Amino acid sequence: MPPQRTILGLRLAPRRISFLLVLLGCFALFTLLFTLPSAIPTGPSLSKSIADHKLSIPKYKDKISSSLLNPFRPAAHSPPEQKNSTYGGSSWYSNWNWRSPFSSSITLDENRSLLPPLKDRAPIYCYYDTTVQRDKATGEADSALLLTWRRAWWAQGFKPIILSPAEAMNNPLYDELQRLDVEPGFKKDMMRWLAWENMGGGLLAHYLLFPMAAHEDPMLSFLRRGEYPGLTRWEGLDNALFAGPKIQIADAITQALRTPQKKAAKEFIAAVTGDTFRVDPSRDSLAFYDTTTIEKNYPKVAEEMTASREKGLKSLNLLINFHLHNTWQDAFSNGIAVLKPMPAHTTHMIEPALDLAARLATCSDSPMPASCPPNMPKKCTPCVSSHPMKITTPARYRNTTGLYTIGTVPHPYTLRTLDTQRETLDIAFVRREIKKRDEWLYLVFQELLGTGISGSVRVVKFKDAVAGDYATSHSLWLTAEKESVPHDLDWWFGFDIPTNATDDGKSETPVPGPERRPKPEHDPADGPVPTDDDLSREPQLLNRAREVFKSKADNDVRVRSAIEAWNLADTEAWRFARAFLARSRVERMKWEEEESKYAGGVGSDADNARGGSSWLRWGDNEED
Repeated sequence: MPPQRTILGLRLAPRRISFLLVLLGCFALFTLLFTLPSAIPTGPSLSKSIADHKLSIPKYKDKISSSLLNPFRPAAHSPPEQKNSTYGGSSWYSNWNWRSPFSSSITLDENRSLLPPLKDRAPIYCYYDTTVQRDKATGEADSALLLTWRRAWWAQGFKPIILSPAEAMNNPLYDELQRLDVEPGFKKDMMRWLAWENMGGGLLAHYLLFPMAAHEDPMLSFLRRGEYPGLTRWEGLDNALFAGPKIQIADAITQALRTPQKKAAKEFIAAVTGDTFRVDPSRDSLAFYDTTTIEKNYPKVAEEMTASREKGLKSLNLLINFHLHNTWQDAFSNGIAVLKPMPAHTTHMIEPALDLAARLATCSDSPMPASCPPNMPKKCTPCVSSHPMKITTPARYRNTTGLYTIGTVPHPYTLRTLDTQRETLDIAFVRREIKKRDEWLYLVFQELLGTGISGSVRVVKFKDAVAGDYATSHSLWLTAEKESVPHDLDWWFGFDIPTNATDDGKSETPVPGPERRPKPEHDPADGPVPTDDDLSREPQLLNRAREVFKSKADNDVRVRSAIEAWNLADTEAWRFARAFLARSRVERMKWEEEESKYAGGVGSDADNARGGSSWLRWGDNEED
């Protein structure tokens, strides 16, 4: 006989108990849906749909979500490829949304980096008379000095252009000038102005005028904007710098050609009225190495110039380059920081960056090592080889005024190879052993952002550190997969970086010798010092990582892709740094190639003139 259950004193069979429970459930549900809502008054705090016993479905204004996570999002074309947007395996798309954490959200391409739009460079012109007969040695010395001029202004954000009589001949007033009986000095100065007016105005400088100040100097910032409301010159610079729009330049030229004073005038300024120019007070950011200044402040150079123009020009070029380098060193009084996260295993990885820092910290050759630029004769600190700049290897990025940062960004595969001390990685190892994601960004920005920040926030901060306002003048970011630094970094810094005469493009001993090379200072807070065993293994591991990075074998590609997917922010940072440096080099090389066609090619970089494309020696090719 089946067991009997007792409820409220009544004995019921199990089948009847189940039926009773079902009835009670139906009654409770009926009460909840129909009785309870009618007992509560409808008010502003309750939904009308609930009061009317109706179930509503949310409605969205956008029929199709724009999120990449939407599985129903239709396929879309990626943005069109821009001109000159690929180089050495890197590709990029310039857009104002460059601060997006992940470029693929805009480019729809995992391998295409989103970079900020290129800033317009204000053109600055100088005039060089190519019709003057010069011997070969003097012509080469002139060209080297013009190269120094172009390099210094380019590094400051300008587009330096050398004009010649060819531009002056295109001016409608050229024939009128040739018919005048005037002083040779006045005619030569007028040729400058005719060439400048033909280019549409802007800035006209003497090729012995150099920017000798920090990048953020107010005067240089004003000139970089390219907006000059009136014809302007600067007190104390004579005819070294003019700024103005085309219309006012044309009016001034017409006045100079048709004034009675032109026969006695020896230069343009003397042939126009005093109210033609707006004269601004002198600034300490520009250095003019005219004859008077050289004779007064640099007698040794003046003597060499008198004895031989060729030797004098070479000596002056060395002096100017020394002053440009010394001004850069003074701007970073706190020294150079070569980032070294994971210090126990990345010593060999940062060696090219450390070598570059050592070269930047040493003193350039100079005929007068104790001299200062003419714009600040008593304000500079001359470079002394026995007391070079301070070099440190911190594990964290510090946004500090007066500190220049050189970072080496590794591909996640390279970083994992060095950190785990394994020559071979596989999918199983990636899934089971790699616990931390985006560890490089985490370590680099740990001090600045703390620990509770996502990788997407860190990568945006990294992009600001690479490409933000004034970032390019305070930091340089390289990639670890290159065995040496780029050859054309002289254009990045604005001066000829000291190096060995036998330099073959790889990291070699800088000048001075190794016994006097600046040693990086190690802070115990930056992490442990690597052991001799770790140091001995690093070169082999790094070379292995570089091989896998270039490999197209299916297994290597799978492992590389898996590590990139596990470290999305680190991969984005690596691609961004790689593309940003590549684009800056493409911009300069395209401009250099175009400008080499004019003024007889004076001022061209000799390394790029030999068949072109010395930048390819850096190791970039389409397979990378």
